[in-house]
Amino acid sequence: MAESISLAEQGALAKDFLVGLLGVMGIDAEVTVREIDEDTVELAVDADPPTELGILVGPRGTTLQALQEVTRTVVQAKSEGRTDRILVDVARYRERRVAALGRFARQVADEVAESGEERALEPMSPADRKAVHDSLVDDGRVTTRSEGEEPRRFVVIAPA
Repeated sequence: MAESISLAEQGALAKDFLVGLLGVMGIDAEVTVREIDEDTVELAVDADPPTELGILVGPRGTTLQALQEVTRTVVQAKSEGRTDRILVDVARYRERRVAALGRFARQVADEVAESGEERALEPMSPADRKAVHDSLVDDGRVTTRSEGEEPRRFVVIAPA
């Protein structure tokens, strides 16, 4: 098996790709690289003001998800071995999305705890489902579970 390139090298390759892509698109933004843990690197794209970055996020983050996949593919193509987890965030979208999903999940948990009836949420991406599960993991009043098949997999919030 071929030797993997380091996480720092993967971050640098991903950054070079994103900087080049932004340049071709005429978007003036800064790309920073941060190692989250030993297997994960995050590339944050920010601009001041961030208004022109919306095109990189797209509706409900779909363009951002595609941008992340393309970035991973570029890095994988330049590595003979295994690559680590590469995350891309634009204008702190993911952070804001996780916070909003947490607020929503807690509101639904309140309703479920009060009514005693479980509630199925709309289908979500794996990352969004994880955010919902994580936001309610310590709420002793409810439990969460995922049901369905991709791409229509969803979270059910039920009384504990």
